Amino acid sequence: MKQAVILAAGEGQRLRPFTLTRPKTMLTIADKPILQFVVESLVTAGIRDIICVVGYRKEQVYDYMGDGERFGAEITYVTQESQLGTAHALAKVKDKVAKEFLVLPGDNLIEAGTIADFVQIEPTAILVKRVTDPVRYGVVDIKGGNLIGIREKPKETVSNLVNTGIYAFSRDIFQFFEDVLDIPEVFNNMIAQGQNIKTLETGGTWLDIVYPWDVISLNNAILNNIGVNLGGTIEAGVYLKGNVTVGEGTVIRSGSSIHGPVVIGSGCDIGPHVCIMPATSIGDNVVISSFTEVKNSVIGNDVSIGTGSIISDSVIDKGCAIKGRFTAVGGQSDVRINGESPAIDVGVIMGADCKVANSVTVQPGAIVGNYCEIQMLKMISGRLPDRSLVY
Repeated sequence: MKQAVILAAGEGQRLRPFTLTRPKTMLTIADKPILQFVVESLVTAGIRDIICVVGYRKEQVYDYMGDGERFGAEITYVTQESQLGTAHALAKVKDKVAKEFLVLPGDNLIEAGTIADFVQIEPTAILVKRVTDPVRYGVVDIKGGNLIGIREKPKETVSNLVNTGIYAFSRDIFQFFEDVLDIPEVFNNMIAQGQNIKTLETGGTWLDIVYPWDVISLNNAILNNIGVNLGGTIEAGVYLKGNVTVGEGTVIRSGSSIHGPVVIGSGCDIGPHVCIMPATSIGDNVVISSFTEVKNSVIGNDVSIGTGSIISDSVIDKGCAIKGRFTAVGGQSDVRINGESPAIDVGVIMGADCKVANSVTVQPGAIVGNYCEIQMLKMISGRLPDRSLVY
């Protein structure tokens, strides 16, 4: 396999508020968009010829990924104007693909080791993975190493093997695409016609991002593999433990302690006397004021957090201005999306460009939309729509 097609056109409505202003594939975790992790994994596996199918807010993908040269790839783009399904998206590249090619989702965390063996397989084939929550995915039925069916999000399952959305195809696949919108439907049609579809199980990292709280799980998985890279200025009296990455131009002020794994971006001002606990990612140009603790959280670019705040198990999107004594800590939540609630403790899920005054407390699992304004001494729970004013 020398060519790959990345399906990156989707919007990700269940990931609101984060996908109001950007496509799902451009959600940033550990200072990188998810799509960049996919491209880098392909390059490491020896695949540099990449076709990217884009759609929703595609300009952001163009602007960031470009022609792929800085990632060691050659990226070309095809547009899916209406996001009708994965087979519909793949059909857009029918005239551009090589004789054999891989297909991957652009919104999953995929490491090079996950696809290392799969790039050697002969088409047609599907990569499968054992998971603890198969009802969220397409559960695969396998017999003798071949696929015999896919059941999408079944209420009950007899298997924990699921479809990763990673496939090995030849150009022959397109003869089965007529009047079909999704690739699992294509497989079921092929099986009905007596076609063999090989399966390969991976033990490598593969994580899907479906709901806002999944950002925390992906962040943890990524940070488990970081090294130490200390840029910027680390003042005397700073305590560092474990694997910590600090970007250029960042200042970590005296009395602060950083317990890795932690990623801190460029141009940040941290401290003095700030505690950053494990499994935390901090974007670029972030200000975290004194006597604040952040743990197991993802903080976006251009965020400011005031003095004496406590944040854990949370995701705070770009551009938020949060005053002092803000509290958002993880706990069991009643907030649901599509009938599902988090399987992990969650603090706050906060959209972009929110303004939060002093001494605000957020109940576990609260979802705060984009551009909200919350005045001082308020307690927030449940879900706030975009542009809410709490006074």
